Amino acid sequence: MHNPVIGQVRLERDGSVAHVVLDRPSKLNTMTVDMDEQLNAISFEINNDRDIRAVVLSGAGDRAFCAGSDIGNLDGYGDHWEYRNRFDARRDYARAVWLIRKPVVAAINGYCIGGGLEMASASDIRVATPTSQFSAGEIRWGWHGGSGQTQFLTRLIGPGHASSMLMTGDPIDGVEAHRIGLVQKLIEPDQLMDCASAIALSIAEKAPIAIERTKNMIRIAQNVSLEAGLMIENDSFAALLYTQDMAEGQAAFAENRQPKFTGR
Repeated sequence: MHNPVIGQVRLERDGSVAHVVLDRPSKLNTMTVDMDEQLNAISFEINNDRDIRAVVLSGAGDRAFCAGSDIGNLDGYGDHWEYRNRFDARRDYARAVWLIRKPVVAAINGYCIGGGLEMASASDIRVATPTSQFSAGEIRWGWHGGSGQTQFLTRLIGPGHASSMLMTGDPIDGVEAHRIGLVQKLIEPDQLMDCASAIALSIAEKAPIAIERTKNMIRIAQNVSLEAGLMIENDSFAALLYTQDMAEGQAAFAENRQPKFTGR
């Protein structure tokens, strides 16, 4: 007997921008195993679609971006060892966001809790409302996040602010999240999606290979010494010299016109 699918993740296209929507508003967009598998498949599809150049990640409804995992659905991952190995099984939704090669803009309205915060932190740019609520509340129940919570937050906001969030589990609002650098822009709810979409479109208009290389270099900067990073950056830059888009950019600059990038 086939069990009904619980929840959905939608992929919608608007030109070169993909909109990924966590669509389970009645349950604060909490993630089920089905949704996890859907998001992993969508991430793979995005990475292999040359027409998609940037992504907006959002939650359906006006109450939540995502309130983490549906705790009642966790048995669907299998036993403890299978749950531990969910990365390799492509059943970890925060990692699915992390593995997207294209830039991801998270549009955060309402609750952004637990795994929802991990997904937001795995994104490249975060836009939120003043009343959005952020929390790494796992510690209240006897564990910490296992899909990047301790690692993403520490790198994004530093050990002091990360310790405050991770060790107390206390929520912060969008204003505080913006103050500590977790959120890049604060926008009123009725303008949130327009703002996130505008950022994604601005990125999508740039040379796709250079954008992906830039995303990669930002990650490298978080993980290697400055000297090593400078050497890797120079090699990455040298590789871009061979792209058609760089030649187009140089020609457009010389001719005082807008470049037409093709991702080659």
